[in-house]
Amino acid sequence: MERARRLASRAILNRLIAGAKQSPPLPSSPSHYLSPFVRRNPAHHRYTPTRPISIDALRPSDTFPRRHNSAPPDDQTHMAESVGYPSLDALIDATVPKAIRIAPMALPKFDAGLTESQMTDHMKRLASLNRVFKSFIGMGYYGTHVPPVILRNIMENPGWYTQYTPYQAEIAQGRLESLLNYQTMISDLTALPMSNASLLDEGTAAAEAMAMCNNILRGKKKTFIIASNCHPQTIDICRTRAAGFDLKVEVADFQSIDYRSGDVCGVLVQYPGTEGEVLDYSEFVNNAHAHGVKVVMATDLLALTVLKPPGELGVDIVVGSAQRFGVPMGYGGPHAAFLATSQEYKRMMPGRIIGVSLDSSGKPALRMAMQTREQHIRRDKATSNICTAQALLANMAAMYAVYHGPEGLKAIADRVHGLAGVFAHGLKKLGTVDVQELPFFDTVKVKCADAKAIADAAYKKEMNLRIVDSNTITVSFDETTTLDDVNKLFEAFAGGKSVNFTAESLAPDVQTAIPQGLVRESPYLTHPIFNSYHTEHELLRYLHRLQAKDLSLCHSMIPLGSCTMKLNATTEMMPVTWPEFANIHPFAPTEQALGYQEMFQDLGELLCTITGFDSFSLQPNAGAAGEYAGLMVIRAYHLSRGDSHRNVCIIPVSAHGTNPASAAMCGMKIVSVGTDSKGNINIEEVRKAAEAHKNDLSALMVTYPSTHGVYEEGIDEICKIIHENGGQVYMDGANMNAQVGLTSPGWIGADVCHLNLHKTFCIPHGGGGPGMGPIGVKKHLAPFLPSHPVVSTGGIPTPEKVQPLGTISAAPWGSALILPISYTYIAMMGSKGLTEASKIAILNANYMAKRLENHYPILFRGVSGTVAHEFIVDLRGFKQTAGIEAEDVAKRLIDYGFHGPTMSWPVPGTLMIEPTESESKAELDRFCDALISIREEIREIENGKADINNNVLKGAPHPPSLLMGDTWTKPYSRDYAAFPASWLRGAKFWPTTGRVDNVYGDRNLVCTLLSVSQMAEEQAAATA
Repeated sequence: MERARRLASRAILNRLIAGAKQSPPLPSSPSHYLSPFVRRNPAHHRYTPTRPISIDALRPSDTFPRRHNSAPPDDQTHMAESVGYPSLDALIDATVPKAIRIAPMALPKFDAGLTESQMTDHMKRLASLNRVFKSFIGMGYYGTHVPPVILRNIMENPGWYTQYTPYQAEIAQGRLESLLNYQTMISDLTALPMSNASLLDEGTAAAEAMAMCNNILRGKKKTFIIASNCHPQTIDICRTRAAGFDLKVEVADFQSIDYRSGDVCGVLVQYPGTEGEVLDYSEFVNNAHAHGVKVVMATDLLALTVLKPPGELGVDIVVGSAQRFGVPMGYGGPHAAFLATSQEYKRMMPGRIIGVSLDSSGKPALRMAMQTREQHIRRDKATSNICTAQALLANMAAMYAVYHGPEGLKAIADRVHGLAGVFAHGLKKLGTVDVQELPFFDTVKVKCADAKAIADAAYKKEMNLRIVDSNTITVSFDETTTLDDVNKLFEAFAGGKSVNFTAESLAPDVQTAIPQGLVRESPYLTHPIFNSYHTEHELLRYLHRLQAKDLSLCHSMIPLGSCTMKLNATTEMMPVTWPEFANIHPFAPTEQALGYQEMFQDLGELLCTITGFDSFSLQPNAGAAGEYAGLMVIRAYHLSRGDSHRNVCIIPVSAHGTNPASAAMCGMKIVSVGTDSKGNINIEEVRKAAEAHKNDLSALMVTYPSTHGVYEEGIDEICKIIHENGGQVYMDGANMNAQVGLTSPGWIGADVCHLNLHKTFCIPHGGGGPGMGPIGVKKHLAPFLPSHPVVSTGGIPTPEKVQPLGTISAAPWGSALILPISYTYIAMMGSKGLTEASKIAILNANYMAKRLENHYPILFRGVSGTVAHEFIVDLRGFKQTAGIEAEDVAKRLIDYGFHGPTMSWPVPGTLMIEPTESESKAELDRFCDALISIREEIREIENGKADINNNVLKGAPHPPSLLMGDTWTKPYSRDYAAFPASWLRGAKFWPTTGRVDNVYGDRNLVCTLLSVSQMAEEQAAATA
């Protein structure tokens, strides 16, 4: 049978070959290639041989703007007509003041925009220019293995990175739990009871701690001392920050610090030190406290798994970075920093704090504590301007601890310490250098005759060492170091020659370098969460359980005014996790990061073109940091001209809450000006304030379009008034999404502006961060841009008196790892695509305002009756007619599957809505339908058909636990509570808790997971 089959197959093959030999020449008519059916039935195909091929048909199919800008031409026309204009361009002409319009934008290099495949190829080329050496530099940045389950399911997962800040706690319980895990991790490892979640980087966390020390003592002591064993970037950031607080910073050896002046508010030490030494600070802390001085300690989380924790040493405040807990170095960030302290100072802590509260059913629920947005309440009296955290990175670090657990973390620490010990032992065996005898954890300090020669030898082996000075090198080990790496280091220190021993052979003879008195004996991470998910399957399920509790852009639009929750495209996100971008130390030689450097250069030029400025600094790693940096540039400019008295900052009452806080941090005096009945800045008040403070005027802070969502006609006149009176104009870039391609801060008249790259330029919000806030400046301010003590960047140190403002962030280019996101967005959109994005954002806002205006008052409009890219819905009247407030509407929107708009800001009792350009008309309509339906629910209360105190809005949101309970006492049906709109039948996002009680959580502040004993007590109480 088998032989017969082979013969038959051969016969068929022979016939085919013979047929091919006898085939006639290929016909000229393409009909030959059509199927027999189509040839017999020509009406069934549309091929017309005489029709020319359209050039459009030959263009690439993966162009990007049409994927980002969701309104196709037909929708654009229909939506513009519904607003009362014949076209999109007619609407734009009526909305954006002619006096500030710019000529069509022409981006350098990327004017036409790259396709997605071209962009990917371009980023691969840039990545190839980066060289990933093994880093032994340390200084707060270390190689780490990002567990793939965390990489794929958090860092690369839009269900985690497109979430907004958890202001609506009922649909954010997943990331709130993860951030509570983070706080518990920090609290356990530092042995201090309070932690935030989180800060921007270690250096700025130290600066925040310095400000805390000043505030604790109510500004009565004005000197802050920094031990010389702290990282240089930390020292410089504190120096910069101290200038605005009128603090004096002194750097001294910690053993020679003198408190006899009585003017010291705090002292900062590093543990382990920047050069690796591990010192016992117990006596030092006692001495500082005896003089009324607060002690801040910068530390390393991995080291604290084996070292006595700062809390047990009596330290008041602990700061540091969680980077080495599974977050890549990324050429400097983003990384989650931390600050931990005692209960005594909890109300002074900066940043976001997650607390435990109760929901409407009395069940435990999580939410953000009140001081999270305290700058919006206290304004210029705020103790910090922190707004963006590093939530995504904090979640990664927390899950790293969950995955490894306490024993796994200690095993990693023991291995790192062991490798450092083996290395130190081997160097002693070589006998060619001197090894520091002080205890160490992961960093070995070496004295040698020629540090550069040794570093060069290591460089040839693709290893980076830290050169402290001509005779000193430090070598820092981390989780990624191998025994083979140690052997290569031995060869480098032996002048390139082979040695007669190996790291493995030395290991049995190596003893721990940590003295017994500093060995950690106290337990940590004892909660079951840190002891339950150590297999990938279990962690995967835990991550997805948390993700399922959180609403993100994967589910529906998040229409937050001033926050611009737009598409974070996959092509933009992909390069972030490529090793060539992720695994570079921020202080690596710049020739190893040529791809990054080319991108920085191009991105700076692109942003200059977009904004109308002359220079950019990429260093500020958050919007609030950009505000602060921009004002500090202005301050430095005035100082260079001998105008140290210029310290008055004019700020409209409608400004973002961080504006007054940022100005206060720069030592400026705030003068407020009001708005008129239409919500515009009162120009005459500005004029009077500027003239009254003419001799002392430093700056005006202004947002454009205004925070009320309107293009103010007099913005150019306002800028002129400030300049005529000797001041500079700082523009808040939060609303840049309504400017790109249509106008620009530089054209309008601003001197400096920060950009929220996580808003206008597509870096995702990550559940509350990361963000980026680079600043652009006019030519006269360029010399004062931020500098850095380790890697030269920014600023132009020129003649006398002209110096950069100092260091703003720990890394030279801020959170460099996420800059590819904005870079690829701009490069793919091109000039036309970016301009269209601004136009469609304006169109979408006006379309929604028009649909809603017959149901809700629209609070502010421009002179043509239009709004900008966002608008304010006024709900204040409903409090009188139905007892309904903005919070009730926001919580009811959750039942419809939506995140509420920005609530009660900038006007109390309102909702500010921003649809962005990347939401489709169908999604806009769905959201409008939800709000219109809610208006009818309010009407039922007004008409007496629903109880004013017990109705579907007051009861919202409605979680399954409530709807599926044994009893139902509400005066409305379960079905209507859960499914108020038809589309919810097909896809429903369920809140996991009832309405969270914010007041209870603030009065009973609990910010860590309950310990095992506490859980046992609670369970006993519940069953009693």
